[in-house]
Amino acid sequence: MTREPRQERSRTTRRRLVEAAVECIAELGWHGTTVAVIAERAGVSRGAAQHHFPTRENLVAAAVEHVGEVQLLVLRERADDLPTGPDRTEYVVDMLLGLYTGPLFQAALHLWVAASSDEALRRTLVPLEAIVGREAHRMAVELLGVDETHPGVREMVQATLDLARGLGLANLLTDDTKRRRQIVMQWSRMLEPAVADRAVEVTGTTQV
Repeated sequence: MTREPRQERSRTTRRRLVEAAVECIAELGWHGTTVAVIAERAGVSRGAAQHHFPTRENLVAAAVEHVGEVQLLVLRERADDLPTGPDRTEYVVDMLLGLYTGPLFQAALHLWVAASSDEALRRTLVPLEAIVGREAHRMAVELLGVDETHPGVREMVQATLDLARGLGLANLLTDDTKRRRQIVMQWSRMLEPAVADRAVEVTGTTQV
């Protein structure tokens, strides 16, 4: 049987550790997540884990980047299926709000809470979160097809993402699907004036 090349084995191990870190943080919280726990979940030795990530903060930084990349990948994959008609705004808002549910958001939330009282973690987290936030905002602008040079548009896009985080928090305690559905519909109506001013190319046809 052909052995997996060393470089590929290294990438595989790193990926398993990062994915295990996200799972552990979501389930156990920051204080319950140690390098040893992550290594066990990933099925590697603690020494191997520390070879790739010398400190827990290094591993958390990689986990935060992973969460952001997965979220944006999901948006890009679903973007091809978006309608081009008047229902597009509602579909986009629903997609954006859906980013902040599930284990990825749970892991991020645990880290945010822990960082509020852990200076070392905060120093690691804040710059990474800024990058992830900018990418999420840029993607939201692209999907909505809005022009941020128009007064108030940038704030409306950011408010959409802030709303999504708040609803994601509410959904952690109880299934908030029904209420979120109503909010998606109402918020989409409020966004429409900004979206109506767009002029973007969609499947070769300019929508105005």
